[in-house]
Order: sequence, then structure tokens, then C-alpha cells
Amino acid sequence: MQSLLILLPDFSLILLGVLLRRSLVTDVGFWTGVEKLVYFILFPALLFRALASVTIDMSSTLPLVGSGVLVMFAGFLLGLVGRAWMGLSEMAFASRVQCAYRFNTYIAIAIAGQVHGAEGVALMGALCGMMVPFANVMAVGMLARHGQGNILRELLRNPLVIATLAGLAFNLAGGVLPVTAGAFLGRLGDAAIALGLLAVGAALHWGSAGGNLVGSGWIAAVKLIVLPCVAWLLGRAVGLEGMAFDLLVLFAAIPSASSAYILTVRMGGDGAGVAWLISATTVLSVLTLAFWISLL
Repeated sequence: MQSLLILLPDFSLILLGVLLRRSLVTDVGFWTGVEKLVYFILFPALLFRALASVTIDMSSTLPLVGSGVLVMFAGFLLGLVGRAWMGLSEMAFASRVQCAYRFNTYIAIAIAGQVHGAEGVALMGALCGMMVPFANVMAVGMLARHGQGNILRELLRNPLVIATLAGLAFNLAGGVLPVTAGAFLGRLGDAAIALGLLAVGAALHWGSAGGNLVGSGWIAAVKLIVLPCVAWLLGRAVGLEGMAFDLLVLFAAIPSASSAYILTVRMGGDGAGVAWLISATTVLSVLTLAFWISLL
């Protein structure tokens, strides 16, 4: 029941996007504008503020962050296994494979708070903030490789990568956001969550997952079942205990991020297929997250 309550707001926004696109706001140009606004302005503001504001204690978070990187890379490699099953073009597969390792930061932080309170929120925030650049580099690299863009050029001009690296540099340099600037970026970040999820819902096509359903099912299974198993084994192997171990497993079990859809659309990928996977992992995670939490 707690997992359901945590996921309900985000899923409600996705559902609202479906209803708006089909009944009230049917203009494709409107949703294209929303996607651009989220990609170029709102999500970068959200990422910069998160990284600029989080407390980064390398002595305590480095083992967890290192494990998080390995978990995400494992998700990427496991996702590649499904290439032969999916019956998709290179670009369509490159779009979808990111759903095997990308994560919804806000669901992650909310669940961490439910399990470990304020300390859990702080540590999960640091972990997610440090993982965002790695996730974006892998996703942009794959999409640029199979698209028409140059990988290095796409990475250097990608607003999500720029925002995360700038926020991290600001933090490590000891910068402190003025109250007014922090509030301004916070408002933009709040809008990014709502509009990003609405845009995901507007692009949904529930009739078909596209390509081979078994392949799409493999991507979802990697994200929700296989990857948490990897995190469990890795956490034990490196000696993580207590809250750090719990958060690593929960981080691996979080459903795919809505930002994967925004990135895919802006780079000319398979937005509808990614939206389906995001929605599928979000809905199914109600059950899978409850299972993993019960084991911690």
C-alpha cells in the first residue's frame, strides 16, 4: 500500500497526459512545445539545483556511488542482451535500452524517505545526483551513435549533461545558491516533473509495445527484477551495510525515468516505445518495489 501511494501521483500525471492528448489538447504542436520547454529549460534547472544543493561527503558516499555506477553499467549490458529479440532498428533499440538502467529520481527519494527517513532522503539524493551524468552520457552516446549526430558534439551541447556537470562543479567549488536563485530553480524543477510526466502520457500508445513484446519485457524485467538482484549481490560483495545497502537495492529497483522519453524525442528516437516502457515499469514497480522493500 505504501508503494502504491508513492507511485500514485506520478502515474496520475501520466494518465492525465493520456486523457489531455486524446480529448482536450489534441494539437501535436502544443506537445512538441512542451517537450522543448522541459528538455531545454525545466529539466536542466532541476538537475543543476539538485547537484548544487546536495551535501557530498566522499568518504561515506564513494563506495555507494561506485556500486551505483557498476549497477547502472550492468543494466546497460543486460539490456543489450535483448537486442536480438526485439526486432527493432538500431535507433529504436538505442532509444529503449536506456530504460534498463535509467531511474526516476523523485520516486527514489520518496521511497528512501519512507524507509530511512531524512537521512535516507539525503543519501539517496546524493547517489541519484552523482549517477545522472553517467546515465546521460550512456544514453546520449547510444542515441548519437545510431542517429545522425556526432557523439562528442551531442554530449557537449546536451543541456542535461551540461546542467549536471555544472551543478557538480558548483558544489565541489563550495558554491552556495542564493535563496532567491534556489527558489527560482526549485519552481522550475517542480514544473519539470509535472510537465515531463504529462508529455510522457501524451505520447503513450497502449495497444502495442512495438517490436517484439518479449524483448520489451526483457528490458522491463532487467530494470525491476534482475538489476536489484545484481545490486544485492554487489552490495554484499563490497561490504555495504545498513542504510547504504538498502538504498543501493532500492536505487536499482526504481522504474525508468521520464527524462528518458524527453531525451529520446529531442534526439529523434523512438519516443512512443520509450514512453511505453516507462509506463510499464512504473505500473509494475508497485508490486516489485513492495517485494524488495519487504526483503530489506
